[in-house]
Amino acid sequence: MENLDSINYEYQVGGSLPASAPTYVTRKADNELYQAIKKGEFCYVLNSRQMGKSSLRVQTMKRLKEVDGFACAAIDLTEIGSANITPLQWYAGIIIELINTFELNEKCDIDSWWDKYDQESLSAVNFFGNFLRDILLKYVDSNIVIFIDEIDSTISLEFNVDDFFALIRSFYNRRVDNAEYNRLSFVLLGVATPNDLIQDKTRTPFNIGYGVELTGFTFAESQPLALGLSVKTNHSEKLLELILHWTGGQPFLTQKVCNLVLNSSELYEGNEEAWLENLIRTNIIENWQAQDNPEHLRTIGKRILNDEQLAGELLEIYQKIYQAGEVISQNTGEEGKLQLSGLVVKRNNHLQIYNPIYREVFNQQWIDNQLAALRPYSEAFRAWFNSGCQENSWLLRGNALKTAEAWAESKNVSFQDKQFLAASRQQEIEEEIIEKEKEAELERERKEKEAAERARIIEEEAKQEAEKKLNAANKRMRFGSVVLAVTLALAGVFVVTAVNKANIEQQKANEATKKADDATQVLKKVKSQENQVRERLEKSQEQEKILKRN
Repeated sequence: MENLDSINYEYQVGGSLPASAPTYVTRKADNELYQAIKKGEFCYVLNSRQMGKSSLRVQTMKRLKEVDGFACAAIDLTEIGSANITPLQWYAGIIIELINTFELNEKCDIDSWWDKYDQESLSAVNFFGNFLRDILLKYVDSNIVIFIDEIDSTISLEFNVDDFFALIRSFYNRRVDNAEYNRLSFVLLGVATPNDLIQDKTRTPFNIGYGVELTGFTFAESQPLALGLSVKTNHSEKLLELILHWTGGQPFLTQKVCNLVLNSSELYEGNEEAWLENLIRTNIIENWQAQDNPEHLRTIGKRILNDEQLAGELLEIYQKIYQAGEVISQNTGEEGKLQLSGLVVKRNNHLQIYNPIYREVFNQQWIDNQLAALRPYSEAFRAWFNSGCQENSWLLRGNALKTAEAWAESKNVSFQDKQFLAASRQQEIEEEIIEKEKEAELERERKEKEAAERARIIEEEAKQEAEKKLNAANKRMRFGSVVLAVTLALAGVFVVTAVNKANIEQQKANEATKKADDATQVLKKVKSQENQVRERLEKSQEQEKILKRN
């Protein structure tokens, strides 16, 4: 099962592999970078962390020095610093690194040259350019390659470094007029996109440079790793294939899993697949935050979440990939940043999760937790989307909506957040309209009731007035009846007296006739008065009927 070569075999988890490391995996990028540098190209290797950029640099420098006689320098910009540093200090830090690497103090009077700069009014970038031209190219005879690692640290500098990239471009352009500049090349390595590094796109060197893409290990490339696995199984290549399935060929994870296998308990033959899955779940996936040493998975999470304004959109893109398995790339800046996290990779213009380990760690629960931490309305947001965007009771209203809108205003929130907030605002507007309509309806009802009450009062007053008039008419009618009765009684008296006098005083015929005529005249007058009273009574009754109809 084991052989002499594999007994002391070691995998390296984290950091740059030494130039002589037996576990270094040579990839397509190795030859691409080497050949491009030999042609004098300006090269850049921009990729996510722990993809083997520094190890690639180490191997390429070794090959250029030993095979081609190149003079190579490696500058780690994180060692120069980026906080509270002036442009002069930053460029001077690079110059000092080059002086020490190429031992220029032994070849020329650097101090005199330095003093000359102090006496002239030059910008820091001009000072650096003059050093490359007057010192480096003059006192280093061979071809020169300057590898600048951690180039993304320039993003946090407090001054504009576009001049630095423009200087690299100018040295490339000068080759037409001065062949000496053909001897100088630069290689930039880091975790960034070209757009992140330079603001003025007209001065960028990246459109004239050669970008080297770093991909995961393939099975064919990974054969050097199989040797160490032979201590565990006679089927080391099969085991390696299983490991690459879990890691997707991601360099750091592949070295880590190989190291776990090498230092694990005995491997049961014929059941490597189940045994390896258990090993990976136990030592990497389960309780991953506590076991993430050296840090790898946490670095990925931080890369996505560090920029609070962008985190929501990155999480939305990742959630789509997680749920669908893959999505067609739109080649947006946000997708580029997600790729730089290392969590996803572009294959055949489709974005996919890099490997099954990442999928297990950065699962839907992790996505929900991060979104919940970002959103002040996460519970309502999830519930609304889980209802198919139909349950409007989960939409925000009032102060909660105002708070959410204020929070989202300063952030690059996801489309789903925008959809949720827009729906909440629309719902609130519609509810306000409904509420106003209700208030208007209540106001109409109140006014109608007031009008009805006023009409009732008017009608009551009219009835009372009519009753008064009717009572007055009745009183007048009763008075007319009394007058009629009295008149009739008097008429009777007059008639009886006349008859009696006629009977008694026959002799006085003329007098009696005259008195009878007088009584007749009185009777006519009484009847006339009776008719008048009846007419007034009928008139009063007609008026009463008219009042009742009104």
